[in-house]
Amino acid sequence: MHDLPQQLANGLILGAMYGLIAIGYTMVYGIVQLINFAHGEIFMIGGFGALAAWLLLPDGTSIALALPLMLLMGMMASVLVGVGAERFAYRPLRGGPRLAPLITAIGLSIALQQAIWAFYPDAKKARPFPQIGGGPIDLGPFSVQRGELFLIAAAPICMITLALFVAKSRTGRAMQATSQDPDTAKLMGINTDRIIVTAFAIGAAFAAIAAIAHGLKYGQVEFKMGFIAGLKAFTAAVLGGIGNIYGAMIGGLVLGLSEAMATAYIEFIPGMELFGGGAWKDVWAFVLLILVLLLRPQGLLGERVADRA
Repeated sequence: MHDLPQQLANGLILGAMYGLIAIGYTMVYGIVQLINFAHGEIFMIGGFGALAAWLLLPDGTSIALALPLMLLMGMMASVLVGVGAERFAYRPLRGGPRLAPLITAIGLSIALQQAIWAFYPDAKKARPFPQIGGGPIDLGPFSVQRGELFLIAAAPICMITLALFVAKSRTGRAMQATSQDPDTAKLMGINTDRIIVTAFAIGAAFAAIAAIAHGLKYGQVEFKMGFIAGLKAFTAAVLGGIGNIYGAMIGGLVLGLSEAMATAYIEFIPGMELFGGGAWKDVWAFVLLILVLLLRPQGLLGERVADRA
């Protein structure tokens, strides 16, 4: 039990990353009722965009100086792909059978993954990602890796900024109106196409921030990393209540904590010795999803943010 504070910290940090990715799923679904299964690959492209920025800098550049440029290029890459996907893959199918954009999203996910594999230099293997130097920082009962400091700072800043944007800005209120009733929003003069593009762009930008946090935490990026991360972020969005941006972050934190606790402690339960360790961490995430769908299918918060505004 003396490891419990460390496991809780690990779970919260991991959950914050899931939550940042999940916001992209839930914002898009809340407005256009679309599950963008290509969002995991948009996350992955943000990581490779940030890596490209690092590789363009002179040797010996400090990671502290490089990080703003990496953030900018990673977010630009993700937003460009996300907005392009909305414009050319999803918008032509809007109003059609709901199965069509779902299949398109899966196909786009595979296409983006293979494009990075084929065209990004040396992407057939994991690419090393720049690291923040130094050992872990001791915070009493637990410690954090220096690569995790970025995520610890970025997650609450992003969440607070998004909350203020949705609640206070003109565009944010238009997003709420479009989410609640897009036809009436059009009659009130809201450009719903622009609002939908904005939702894709914000979700993609948050995914890029999460991808940089992933690279700093694990020391590498690879073309396959969006698949599992995307599935877990979708799980987090469903846990919190799909379409609820605050629920997405809460769902991510719950998922991260559950994964960390199950990985560390499940083997100590009599009869569960075979199910402990990191090999089963992905399984427990989806076990949690099944339980939530059985017991509370609307998610932990349930309602969309627009319904509460």
